[in-house]
Amino acid sequence: MESTLLSLSRFFPSQNKQVSRLVRTFQSSFYGKMTSTNSSLMRRNISSSGNRSSFLISSVLGKKIKKETVVPEPDYRFPIVLLGFAGGLVYADNLLAAVPVGLLGLLLLVQTTRVRFIFDEEALEVKIGEQLEESGENFFVGGKNRWKYATFVNWELWWPNFPILVYFKETQTKPEGQVHFFPVIFNGKQLYDVMVERCGPSQTSAPKES
Repeated sequence: MESTLLSLSRFFPSQNKQVSRLVRTFQSSFYGKMTSTNSSLMRRNISSSGNRSSFLISSVLGKKIKKETVVPEPDYRFPIVLLGFAGGLVYADNLLAAVPVGLLGLLLLVQTTRVRFIFDEEALEVKIGEQLEESGENFFVGGKNRWKYATFVNWELWWPNFPILVYFKETQTKPEGQVHFFPVIFNGKQLYDVMVERCGPSQTSAPKES
């Protein structure tokens, strides 16, 4: 429309001033509306974007991210090594040493098929079987076989390349601290990773990752 008005001004020289005034009025009115519209749109977009950002940030900060439950896979290497060693002792005619070693290997082999370490969001718990049934009270110190990570004072995974024992000390059972030893009949790498993640590094000599 503006170009039409400019073309008309060329054909009517006597009315150039009036046409020019009309064009300037049209321009200021047109661009003023556009600027006002764009400004309001920008304000709405910024406001909307800001609200979305605030909502997203508050949602992330306000909501606790739940950790998944980790169950390390069973590892039969330790009991198999013991049984193999017992077989070697029998071959060497050393029955006196072969019997206890063989019995220990057999016991650990059975335990590997049934005992599970359960690392949930807040605690380590020992459960039994594929259905993850309760393991009852601790045979040595009493109380449930479940210990909160927050009570762990120290822990070790000995010989990480071929883990034999996992040790930890917690203050849940008694204030001065209770020590626990378990044979590593689970995947050592999975056990190490989840212990570091949930329990933090050892206070004395946390095992080096193999």
